[in-house]
Amino acid sequence: MTVYTKTISHLVQMTRKKKKIKYTEKIAYGFIYLMAFLTIFALISIIGYVLIHGVKHMNWEFFTQEPRSMGREGGIFSIIVGTIYLTLVAIGIATPIGIAAAIHLTEYARENKFVKLIRFGIEILAGIPSIIFGLFGFVFFVIFLGFRWSILSGGLTLAMMIFPILIRTTEEALKTVPLSYREGSLALGATKWQTIARVVLPSRASGILTGLILGIGRAVGETAAVILTAGSSLGLPISIFDPARTMSVHLYMLASEGMSKEKTFATASVLIVWILCINFLASMIAQRYVQKTNIEA
Repeated sequence: MTVYTKTISHLVQMTRKKKKIKYTEKIAYGFIYLMAFLTIFALISIIGYVLIHGVKHMNWEFFTQEPRSMGREGGIFSIIVGTIYLTLVAIGIATPIGIAAAIHLTEYARENKFVKLIRFGIEILAGIPSIIFGLFGFVFFVIFLGFRWSILSGGLTLAMMIFPILIRTTEEALKTVPLSYREGSLALGATKWQTIARVVLPSRASGILTGLILGIGRAVGETAAVILTAGSSLGLPISIFDPARTMSVHLYMLASEGMSKEKTFATASVLIVWILCINFLASMIAQRYVQKTNIEA
């Protein structure tokens, strides 16, 4: 009887513990869902508020005319061109170097103190405030190298800011490639580089593209570093040696100086739509690439 009573008591205690665990899990899931809902609600509210006040001021003249009276009048044509130039220069410089560095760290470099020191340095670079990059770019590119306030100076500075993002995201993506992929390719007679170029990189193209999207987002949304290196000229840039003003800088100028509430919301709306379109197109390209890769496999 004593053994039977202990068994029943033990079963009752186990049942109570399971009920407590399930109750705790329900509370945890409920809290997670609540936080997710609040995050999405805040995002939609901010985007909706800006678009409601900005879309009605967007017209053909706003996109095709150059700004006048320090941005109080006219459009943002030269601002859009400057943003595109600066983003292309930054991504064009950062992408090949960042991906190459990630490939070397993942596929070629041996795990030692020097490699750990490099990774530690990359982590530090990712956490440095943008104003520090801006000051460095101003002193080194603008003054020391004599590039002046230009798209080239701004692009090089933004490329330095994008390097850590591209390297870390690409490195993490390459680490998820199964070892059997590499072994199978090498067993078929492919070289190390052929394996990387034709097997490893294509299988994780979506992860690399994600890092590229994050880099583009930072380049488009950066303000402090761009003002110090690319300047804030309202003129239409012709070459990479001309100064330019990006949309984020233009938005900052309009909002901080209180020049035009209508132009401020319209510029913010264009910037939001731009970033949303970039993310949508990049995600669509990544999905199609993954589907094509799976079909070919």
